[in-house]
Amino acid sequence: MLIRRRRRLKLNEQERDQMRTACRFNAEVLDVVRPHVKAGVTTGELDSIIHDYTLSHGHVPACLGYPGEKSPYPKSSCISVNEVICHGIPGDYVLKEGDIANVDLTSIVDGWHGDQSETFLIGNVSEEARNVTQCAFDSLYAAIDSIQPGSPISNIGSVIVKEAKKYGFGVVEKYVGHGIGQKFHQLPNIPHVPNREAKRQKLEPGLCFTIEPMINVGTANSDLDNGDGWTVRTTDRKLSAQFEHTILMTESGPEIMTLTKSGPTKGHKFQ
Repeated sequence: MLIRRRRRLKLNEQERDQMRTACRFNAEVLDVVRPHVKAGVTTGELDSIIHDYTLSHGHVPACLGYPGEKSPYPKSSCISVNEVICHGIPGDYVLKEGDIANVDLTSIVDGWHGDQSETFLIGNVSEEARNVTQCAFDSLYAAIDSIQPGSPISNIGSVIVKEAKKYGFGVVEKYVGHGIGQKFHQLPNIPHVPNREAKRQKLEPGLCFTIEPMINVGTANSDLDNGDGWTVRTTDRKLSAQFEHTILMTESGPEIMTLTKSGPTKGHKFQ
């Protein structure tokens, strides 16, 4: 996500608990939609499940109506299939055997945001599809393992680039992780490649942020769809995969706030 500049926020204990509540609910929504992410289902149907479940529990889907350069985002989630890197708009597309699909959702619970995404393999996929999904997943957890209180933000990008190089894959630079709390997108920016600014900035206790590496089979470059103003695709139209967690830096280390009960956990191997 491109970041609008907002103040960075360090959370106190009460605010940390409010974020935990929002993130737990967001993970719950992902587990609710999980069994429906399969061949024969439209991305619009998946979005309806996310939308209805969120509203029925008295909460708000953060994506719906989010302001954009051309128009507000029209759906309650982002579902990005195959060569779509991010911000895929759910609709009439029917998932088919061999696809990969990233489901990215954010919930507002009592004013606080939980944010995460996961890439799903639809049936039997190609080795290339499995590898890019595995790389994105491993990159996320390698990045989490690389940080401690006071770590430079650039640690995150350094390990993600190292993981991607094992496969010869590209790491998207234009779209980054972000601070999160009562605002959806706030400082600090969390780039997935190391840069000068990220080397200067530290991950202090109380900071809440997302790590969401976007890994491309080919070029790291992207194209924004001029028609809808949201959908981002790989320039070479090769596959892209992504995983995301919301992280709280505590005094003792990073806390993953968006762990699901049914999804893949650290060390998972995609088959």
